[in-house]
Amino acid sequence: MSNIIKVYCENNATTLNVEMGTSLLDIYKMLEMNDKNPALAAYVNNRIKELHYKVYIPINVRFIDITHFEGFRVYQRTISFMAQKAIASLYPQHEFHVRHSIGSGLYCEVDGKPSFSEEECHNIAAAINLIADTDTPIERHKAPSEEVIKIFEEAGYHDKAALLRTRPRLYSNIYRLGTTVGYFFGALAPTSGHVRLFDIRPYFNGFYIALPDRNHPETIEKRRKVDKMVDIFHQYHSWVDVMGVATVGELNDKILKGDAGELIKIAEAFHEKQLANIADRIVEAHRAKGVRVVLISGPSSSGKTTSAKRIGVQLRVLGLHPVLISLDDYFVDREKTPRDENGDYDYECLEAINIKLLNEHLQQLIAGESVEIPRYDFISGTSQWHDKPLQLDDRSILIMEGIHGLNPNLTPSIPDSLKFKIYLSCFTSVAMDNVSRIATTDNRLLRRITRDYRTRGSSAYDTIARWASVRRGEERHIFPYQENADVMFNSSLFYEIPILRPIIEPILREIPDTVPEYGEAERLLKFLDNFTPLTTNEIPPTSILREFVGGSSFEY
Repeated sequence: MSNIIKVYCENNATTLNVEMGTSLLDIYKMLEMNDKNPALAAYVNNRIKELHYKVYIPINVRFIDITHFEGFRVYQRTISFMAQKAIASLYPQHEFHVRHSIGSGLYCEVDGKPSFSEEECHNIAAAINLIADTDTPIERHKAPSEEVIKIFEEAGYHDKAALLRTRPRLYSNIYRLGTTVGYFFGALAPTSGHVRLFDIRPYFNGFYIALPDRNHPETIEKRRKVDKMVDIFHQYHSWVDVMGVATVGELNDKILKGDAGELIKIAEAFHEKQLANIADRIVEAHRAKGVRVVLISGPSSSGKTTSAKRIGVQLRVLGLHPVLISLDDYFVDREKTPRDENGDYDYECLEAINIKLLNEHLQQLIAGESVEIPRYDFISGTSQWHDKPLQLDDRSILIMEGIHGLNPNLTPSIPDSLKFKIYLSCFTSVAMDNVSRIATTDNRLLRRITRDYRTRGSSAYDTIARWASVRRGEERHIFPYQENADVMFNSSLFYEIPILRPIIEPILREIPDTVPEYGEAERLLKFLDNFTPLTTNEIPPTSILREFVGGSSFEY
């Protein structure tokens, strides 16, 4: 029996004959592709694999580097592991936390260290560079879960032990970088030498790991001014710490003890309090400056529509008359819609909105005139018209939600003094453990798959296939303007992924393994496997989560 198998490389349409048991890293070296950016991982028959993976059957392989979305995540996870090792050597008595992402980089903190100086950041960078210079293999092993838990406990990583203890599996994975151990729910680079470009800078109560721009991997991305967003993250991190659900292990433990109902009530009450506070600020601005227009912006699946409706309810309590208008109704007719680089209609660019008509209507409404508002028909791709004209009174306030809400070019004819701007996103506040953060984009993608499957007849395949285009639109049209907001609101609910898990798992499993999107579906399924599932029974009908799972008391 021959021990030679065929490997087809999709990157350069090359077929190799290799011995069974050859690693992907060795196959990559055989191909001699001389890529500008080295491969960090690979898709084998549309399943993500680390380069240490050995092949025993004929395969199709697609190597990915830092310019690929998942390849960049490999880079992020690997630098997180290297930073964990560096901090353990410099501050052995302190816990290290990767809090959240800022652009392409990562914001980190160390317990017991209220701030970092330039010199301290230089020392951290030097320690990480030393780890990179050793080019140490990053190895993944599978062992009995009890054995892995014991290793983490002995190393002082109680957060990782708690996670594994609450996801009952006979075996678990453990990563090793020299003597440092870790747990990750995604692929890592094969060695520490694969991650060399980064910078460490002081920021807030910790430091910022600046990483390359994915589209220009030879340069480190300039840090964005996101002080308001970081402040929101801090508020929510402090709150989930107090609630005792800062990590998935802690959240699972409370669910397993039967505390889910109480957690849901508290999380929803916290949302209600935040939305009520926003309504208070709008009323103050209305009385002090004459604010007449509330603009709500945020990326896909942030819960903008439900948030707008709930803020409207709170404004009614305070004596105002909120009127909701959707920016989607001001789309230009379909044949006038700009097209993107692939020739598809680009509904996410500002030019897809009839800016002139929108501003004329806003001016007329603020002046107290009666206006016929359009209604965009997505089937015909044309504007229809409401039967009843709209007219505002002295207590009326317009609420408009849409991705361009914070872009000053959307409403140039309306003075800033008449506008109140809200940025809303799903800033995931619960971490997998102290080092493995949950990407906000993953939370939003899970929401969108669930909603689109239920309300639009879109399969998980359809949503995942479009997601890269959606993300590009957000980078261009939403994120650059987020700091223009007067207030930010975090729409995430720390109990929501356990709710989404049993709903979305069968939807994801519909994707066949013959398409590239299967790799993302498999990654999400492995991610969801870390959460103890919950039912939707105790979610209130006004919850933002109801916008995605159904059962809302609001009309959409």
